[in-house]
Amino acid sequence: MRVVSLDSEPFAEVLYLDAARGGGTTRVSLPLFQGRVSGLPAELDALVAAADLQGRESCGGRPGRLLGERLAEELVRLANRGLLPAPDRTGILLGGDLYTVPLCDRRGKCGDVEPVWRAFAERFRWVAGVVGNHDNLGGRTAGHMGDEQRTHLLDGNTVTLDGLRVGGVGGIVGAPTRLNRKEATRFNPLVEGVLARAPDVLICHEGPDFPPLSLPGNASMRELLEVWAELQQPGLVLPLLVCGHSWWPEVMVELAGGIQVLKVDARVVVLSRARE
Repeated sequence: MRVVSLDSEPFAEVLYLDAARGGGTTRVSLPLFQGRVSGLPAELDALVAAADLQGRESCGGRPGRLLGERLAEELVRLANRGLLPAPDRTGILLGGDLYTVPLCDRRGKCGDVEPVWRAFAERFRWVAGVVGNHDNLGGRTAGHMGDEQRTHLLDGNTVTLDGLRVGGVGGIVGAPTRLNRKEATRFNPLVEGVLARAPDVLICHEGPDFPPLSLPGNASMRELLEVWAELQQPGLVLPLLVCGHSWWPEVMVELAGGIQVLKVDARVVVLSRARE
């Protein structure tokens, strides 16, 4: 799958409450962008990619549901207005970190993100994704977060949905004694294993760095992706990497070797079919 065009400005936004640096709560907006992709199966009209939805809806100025729950409803509303494809022909790609504390006044806390997964699974064709380093599922599997045929939690595996092969690796590189962290000696082989299955889309919470623009990320992951891409046969359509964890001013970059990196930290990208 390949992004052929991406709008530079958002077409919509969702206002929400976020934990301010140093404590307290601030009001911010979640931008929604549109892009066009080649290689979208006939059964789908769009994919929605999002990550790091660490906020809560504003209910009379007070924190309410998790931002992801609010976003699922807003996407349906936009579809009903004809601004987006129908939800039953739209797949959801979640890149993790979907939790914020109930009072929305502290950053970096971990918690249950099942309500977000369930909100998307109840409204859209299917949802596939990974956990971030702040997501706690309490040992639940994807099947406990909605219809097993529509909810797919990935970590070192792939699933084929409407002809689209989606793979994923959750968490970040770090001390495995902490939540959703893996040593690099385990994380990188999981990524390689998913790549070996030729996914159309690869979802990871943590993404690569991008030295040409001084964008932060995992250098060893970038090196792995670039070397793997260079070894592929000419003409092979490379996977689209969807990731979050660290914010970039750029929505998308292309690594050496050709893999596109779609950075959806605190943003949403709706990918619809490119005109032939």
